[in-house]
Amino acid sequence: MTDTKNGWANYETWNVSLWIGNAEGLYRSAKAAGTYARFRDLLRDQWDDDGDRITIETPDGVAWNDSGLDIDALDKFIAEL
Repeated sequence: MTDTKNGWANYETWNVSLWIGNAEGLYRSAKAAGTYARFRDLLRDQWDDDGDRITIETPDGVAWNDSGLDIDALDKFIAEL
C-alpha cells in the first residue's frame, strides 16, 4: 500500500477516517460496531434529530461504501478507537 494522504491509501479512506475520528456520533457508532462493515450497516439504520435518514456519504461527498476504501485499514482504525 502506498501512503498518499496522511498515512492512508487514498483520499477516500482518509476522508472516511477523518469523519469517524472527529464527529462524536460517528465515532461512538464506529467504536460500538467494531468493524467497518458493521459501522456501515449501522449508518443505514440511523436517523438524525429531524427524522431524516443519515446520508450515504461523508459531508465531503465520499460514499461510505466507496469501492476505493481500504477496508482493512478502516477495520484496524476502528479497532484502535
